[in-house]
Amino acid sequence: MPETAPLRVVIVNGSPSEQSKTMGLADVAIGTLQGMMPVDVRRVDVYRLGPGFTTAVDRDGVAPEVDDELRAAEQADLLIAATPVFRGSYTGLFKHFFDLIEQYALAGKPVLLLATGGGQHHALVLDHALRPLFAFFQALTLPVSVFASAGDFDGTTLLNPRVYGRIQTAFEDVEGLLRDRAASQTSTAERTSMSSAWA
Repeated sequence: MPETAPLRVVIVNGSPSEQSKTMGLADVAIGTLQGMMPVDVRRVDVYRLGPGFTTAVDRDGVAPEVDDELRAAEQADLLIAATPVFRGSYTGLFKHFFDLIEQYALAGKPVLLLATGGGQHHALVLDHALRPLFAFFQALTLPVSVFASAGDFDGTTLLNPRVYGRIQTAFEDVEGLLRDRAASQTSTAERTSMSSAWA
């Protein structure tokens, strides 16, 4: 019996900082998922995509390397959308990235929502900003989303066991679905045709 292909995971990181609490949270999510199944991870740092991204007003205007990142997100088995809270919502370039995604490319795709902020009141961003955004795309947002506040970290290292447990629960709730998605790649040819977006 052939080995099941790894779950293709794309993290869309909305933090402007290279080292950040947002990526600290996302790294814990990836580590948790790696303990459950084989994964192939790609990270998109939206603040490092350059002028070929920031000056584009539509998909036709993006640079080829930016289009590769957009296609990787569209073709992922699981999307992890991670952003710090800025003025009560997601960051601007995080939103701009999804403005350039094809409207129906995320339909039915599992999406884990992650956010970080200064205090617990910022957790509202999950249900009042992120879920509506992905509802527009008809994406399948995981029932459990995860927020971590500044007090949950030492620097960029997540310390709060409650947050770790919530991440574990988020994946355990949909483990069967994620395994099915990894197993349901219909042919090697289809994966090969997608490989340029992951190079």
